[in-house]
Amino acid sequence: MGVGLGVITGTGLRLLAPRLALGASSQSSTPHLGAPGFGAAQVGPGGRGAAALGRFEPRIEITALSRQWQRLAAKHKDLTASGYLLVLDDGRFAQLQSTVPLPAASSIKTPILLVALQSFDNGRLSWNEALPMTKEVVGGGAGWMASRPVGTRFAFFEAATEMIRVSDNTATNLLIKRLGGKTAVNAQFTTLGLSGTVINNWLPDLDGTNTTSAHDLARTIALVDTAKSLGPRARDLFREILSTSRTNTLIPLGLLQGLGQDSADPDTELRALGITVYNKTGDIGIAYADAALVQLPTGARAVLALMVKGPFNDPRSTDLIRAMAAEVSKTLVGRR
Repeated sequence: MGVGLGVITGTGLRLLAPRLALGASSQSSTPHLGAPGFGAAQVGPGGRGAAALGRFEPRIEITALSRQWQRLAAKHKDLTASGYLLVLDDGRFAQLQSTVPLPAASSIKTPILLVALQSFDNGRLSWNEALPMTKEVVGGGAGWMASRPVGTRFAFFEAATEMIRVSDNTATNLLIKRLGGKTAVNAQFTTLGLSGTVINNWLPDLDGTNTTSAHDLARTIALVDTAKSLGPRARDLFREILSTSRTNTLIPLGLLQGLGQDSADPDTELRALGITVYNKTGDIGIAYADAALVQLPTGARAVLALMVKGPFNDPRSTDLIRAMAAEVSKTLVGRR
């Protein structure tokens, strides 16, 4: 269990601090997003106004943003783009083919983290439980755990953290196996309403057989942040682990570019503007994805998921994700 712990000092180990037992209160202030140019459709049937705060309830489509996503995607006939945005505090949303299942790549690790923390929350596994690495679960590509000898035992919290922090594929497979295998995890996805999210193969799944959708990825994060799936302690851990993700070149960079800025460190620049992003990406060359919880300067929270499938290592795929994210920050924050 002790093997490799030094690698994650300051990430997984800090989750064991006393504040582990404390639940973080979700912000519930209602933002003023109805400024001129916001581009939202009118309130739907029944004349319902602001939604109950903090629910995964799309109510008013931001039609201008949905149309802009469609225009961006239409420029690339050989790319398949998908997107979903929901402002949790008032139900405004935008969408582009949001329920179409696409290759998940490593973005499927966010739903897996949710299922794992549900098991922890329910007492079916412990934070320090040792998970033995077998030949079956060794996954190449991202991560360092595969370089350890078969039989090495990793703590549950270590595997959960490294699955997100460096997108470790062996860590992911360890969790899938401990949670009962692919069939059992898929059943949990169905229970959570993630109808397009399916694990067909162990990670890294370079052929793209594992699927998810932009809607499912956004729903995954929203279910946690709105306290629908996890208790306060596990909810804190989900956000804490998600915050360790190292890749910020898709949604975070795109959001920053939408505000007329660019940086090699978009997270720092966004925080200076009052925007915090917790995200997890996926990349297998033929498919890219990013899903995030975005806290806006007003304190409002939004979930955003963007996916693109296209030719192998085509830079237009990542450019399109950033361009779609840029439209989000232009819409919700405004040009600066």
